[in-house]
Amino acid sequence: MPRRKPFPIHIAIFLAPALLVYTLFMIYPMFASLWLSLNNATAEGKDHFVGLANYQTLLTNEQWSRPLWNALGNNFVFFIFHMLVQNPVGLFLAVLLAGRVRGGWVYRTLIFTPAILSVVLIGFSWRMILSPAWGISHGLLSAIGLGGLDKPWLGLESTTLPTLSLISVWQNVGIPMMLFLAALIRIPDEFLEAARVDGAGAWRIFWRIQLPLVLPTVGIVAVLTFVGNFNAFDLIYASQGALAGPNFAADIMGTFFYRTFFGFQLQPGSPYMGAAVAGVMLLVILTGVLIYLFGWQRRLQNIEY
Repeated sequence: MPRRKPFPIHIAIFLAPALLVYTLFMIYPMFASLWLSLNNATAEGKDHFVGLANYQTLLTNEQWSRPLWNALGNNFVFFIFHMLVQNPVGLFLAVLLAGRVRGGWVYRTLIFTPAILSVVLIGFSWRMILSPAWGISHGLLSAIGLGGLDKPWLGLESTTLPTLSLISVWQNVGIPMMLFLAALIRIPDEFLEAARVDGAGAWRIFWRIQLPLVLPTVGIVAVLTFVGNFNAFDLIYASQGALAGPNFAADIMGTFFYRTFFGFQLQPGSPYMGAAVAGVMLLVILTGVLIYLFGWQRRLQNIEY
């Protein structure tokens, strides 16, 4: 009978600090929030276990369910904008920069810079740019003959959410670009040179060689986009405030949670209902991650390269 290898204690020692920090700042708060969502306040102000009653109220009481479904629907629209605009544009830019463009490091820096800027600064700046009173958008559009398109983009219910989504896309497009670029530069040059020798053009090389080889990264970028969008809060709050106006047109799960937890809904027991909203957010994010793990990953395993 073969002897079992001793447990590598040095690995546990090295992992212990990171595991401790992650437990204190991630695992414990998550379970504490879930436990809070299963409680409510008694007349004496003490916690009282109520099970799923808060979730039932959240889903069935119109005062709570209407803003919940509005925020959830807006969040999916926010996510779709990023999936259909940000990630394809990021992939396109990565393909261009992977071709060893002269001065590529300058373009990479310029495109990635907005992603590291303060979101408060981004939100306030774009609010000033698009302001119908003193913004520069009217002058810029008029200069290129598109003055008729000028409107209060952040002041209309129909345009607020798409406008904020595109601002977020502009700010964060550098992140998927860098991830795609890292995957593209790992492709051996021999593959691309052989395709060029065979007469393949740029589009055929991308479709037949580059895209199949970066599909795992496409899945990773998609799930990161999903998780990031359903945790989004700061840009909406910085530009539209906690009410995500006008008339909650830009309200997403992050701002709805903020208003609920800190009592903007003027409801007794708001922290408990806020924790229930956080529980719904966790469920949505967990569902998206599981779909990626058991759907996209299995599909990749069945692809023959």
